[in-house]
Amino acid sequence: MSQFVPQTLIDFINSGKKFLVAGHKEPDGDCVSSQLVMTSLLKRLGKTAIPCSAGPFKRTEILPYKDLFVETVPGAERTGARVLILDCSNKERTGDLGPLLEGLPAALIDHHASGNPYGDVIYLDPEAPSVTYMILSIFDALRQTPTKEEAELLFFGLCTDTGFFRHIDDRGAETFACAARLISMGANPKKTFLNMYGGKSLDSRILMGNILSSAESYFDNQLIICTESYEDNLRYEYENRDSDSLYQLLQSVAGVEAMVIIKQETPLNCSVGLRSRDSVDVSRIAYSFGGGGHKNASGMNFPGTIEEAKSAILNAFEKIMKP
Repeated sequence: MSQFVPQTLIDFINSGKKFLVAGHKEPDGDCVSSQLVMTSLLKRLGKTAIPCSAGPFKRTEILPYKDLFVETVPGAERTGARVLILDCSNKERTGDLGPLLEGLPAALIDHHASGNPYGDVIYLDPEAPSVTYMILSIFDALRQTPTKEEAELLFFGLCTDTGFFRHIDDRGAETFACAARLISMGANPKKTFLNMYGGKSLDSRILMGNILSSAESYFDNQLIICTESYEDNLRYEYENRDSDSLYQLLQSVAGVEAMVIIKQETPLNCSVGLRSRDSVDVSRIAYSFGGGGHKNASGMNFPGTIEEAKSAILNAFEKIMKP
């Protein structure tokens, strides 16, 4: 695996002594893994490093790591600190951590093409399949080798953002080369798969059925929109969600090009997940509403009800869907 790491980032790391390692709110496996491995690497280099997250840790596969993060940063910890922002392109995506990071020297490490990159140093690679993929390149640039535990986390992040390699196309040889390296260092694909997709509750399966039953198709079946009501949100709670499995099922529908799941998080706010097969760039739609992500996987928040969100999203898709 060969990938250019900016010398400015290496200098930023080498010349600092204390780091706050931040990620985006509502973290996923790539975010959590990259933060924890970067924290471990910094400590190995003799630095002080604190992994920070505004949470909430909604996904069952990352719940075991929740207690390794701090939700706030006392003033004493901020003094003399530098910030590494991972897996998001701006402070706003860090949630409640954003104001605490204000004014501190910051470096950004991200692979999302949308958004306005923030930081004194920026390492942005939209072609990278995950931030953990980029972190492995930083190990190489610093002439370090991941431990077995670090390799397991790096592999977990890689699998998270590639949908366990379902999203890799004919340009993905480097991704599989990275996976092979991590496996040779001790990562276990079978164990990782079970951690990602096993251990789900019966309630989570019922919730999946409820969301699937709400499916509506538009533009000659090119777009499918599903919804999760506020009542189901309260009944089944965050930890029972399994959106990735839902997207897998929806992608199997003949003719579908894009999928949207709208969840009524509160009476006045929705979260929206967007996925596409290939040609539709859902990150452009997410970004137009203040969100972001990848071409084929993005997300956003929408102030309003499910019906209001659906109407706005349909208007946005109408401009890009094939007639």
